Amino acid sequence: MEIKNPAVAGTLESSDCMVTLEPCNSGIEFSLDSVVIHQFGNQIRKVVFDTLRNLHIDNVKISIVDKGALDCTIKARVEAAAYRSVGQFDGLPWGSDIR
Repeated sequence: MEIKNPAVAGTLESSDCMVTLEPCNSGIEFSLDSVVIHQFGNQIRKVVFDTLRNLHIDNVKISIVDKGALDCTIKARVEAAAYRSVGQFDGLPWGSDIR
């Protein structure tokens, strides 16, 4: 999947995260601001990169502001932003491509 337009998913509420995706031509540029970065920063990064790999996204600028989101929430926010970026709102492949 190629990121075509900037897109955002999530909130800045407690136990959530805000994910922003933007087009990029030089691989994956990752930025993380988290209230739990010292405890879970590596795990958050792993979840994000695994999700991007599952979506076949190789070039993206991704910025995450995390307020203590669970792994499943982070994954869902990355997926939602990716599909918003390409304008796909119907027929999302829940349970297949994005496992």
